[in-house]
Amino acid sequence: MLLNSASVSDTQSSSEMRTLVLLFVVGLCVLDAASSLKICAFNVQSFGESKANNKKIMVILLKILSRCDVSLIQEVRDAKGAAVQALVKALNRFDKSNTYSSVESERLGRKSYKEQYVYVYRNNLLKVKDHYQYPKLEGAGANDSDVFSREPFIVRFHSPTTLVKDFVLIGQHTSPKTAMKEIDELYTVFRGVCKKWKTDNVMILGDLNAGCSYVSARGWRAVRLRSDPHFHWLIGDEQDTTVRERTRCSYDRIIAHGRHLVSGLVAGSARPFNFKEEFRLSEEEVTARTRFMVGFGPMDVNLCAFVWCILGPGGERSFPCRGGPEAQPPLPPPPRAVGAQHKPAASCVQS
Repeated sequence: MLLNSASVSDTQSSSEMRTLVLLFVVGLCVLDAASSLKICAFNVQSFGESKANNKKIMVILLKILSRCDVSLIQEVRDAKGAAVQALVKALNRFDKSNTYSSVESERLGRKSYKEQYVYVYRNNLLKVKDHYQYPKLEGAGANDSDVFSREPFIVRFHSPTTLVKDFVLIGQHTSPKTAMKEIDELYTVFRGVCKKWKTDNVMILGDLNAGCSYVSARGWRAVRLRSDPHFHWLIGDEQDTTVRERTRCSYDRIIAHGRHLVSGLVAGSARPFNFKEEFRLSEEEVTARTRFMVGFGPMDVNLCAFVWCILGPGGERSFPCRGGPEAQPPLPPPPRAVGAQHKPAASCVQS
């Protein structure tokens, strides 16, 4: 009997220990899911030395950028490069748990008005594998018609901690007057990325001016990014990406392509970030006092962290966070015009 009691006790202890171990492992998985990679895009509107020297503006900007593992900043107007350097330096002081670097585009624009795209990223989590400025005029597959007011800036990142190890970000800030033409031309840019880097794990993001009076139902029919079901519009038409109370427009967008990239997204994570509400700022504080973000708010999406979770006594495995097309459904394609020819789906070598 004593032997049997000891055996029962040992069995119970073993079972309890196994339960604790399983709970611990699952707990780690939950923590890892919470620490997924956050990709953001933000039109800061004329960011230069004046805003970099404004403490009130910088505090808000640092709070926003420190939420993200990589941020595409648009409308940087910094001819000397001092404002971006000051921003990265301040961000490293503000968030000492990470280290930040930046990669910048050329100064872009027609005539005298110039802007830059800047990617600010945590270099302890991400590495820049390559980048290039989309050409203004360069033969087949390039911007032959000179559609873009500011040519896209394209960066290839390596992320060792996520399901998708390598992905490409195409940053774009369109001109309101030619928004739909520029959005359509991004399809050509995507094809160029596929050809150059042999990957279709691509995310297009930025202030595309893809809402309200700048777009039309008729115009959407001609936009290849919209009609091709392989492109997943993670920020939908109904979402407000502005911070003004009197506007409700989905100007800013995140568009994902690639089976591996789309399936690696955290379900439901793509959303606009209303910093006015988050930081409890009034309309006057946003527009008048800080002169910070007059119209637009940041938007973000998360990539799943890479980890296996032991979920049962049989050693079954599962990912802690899983997106996929069913979690981030594409927008329904616009109705095709009578007699319109079907455009071939985007495709290139999978990475």
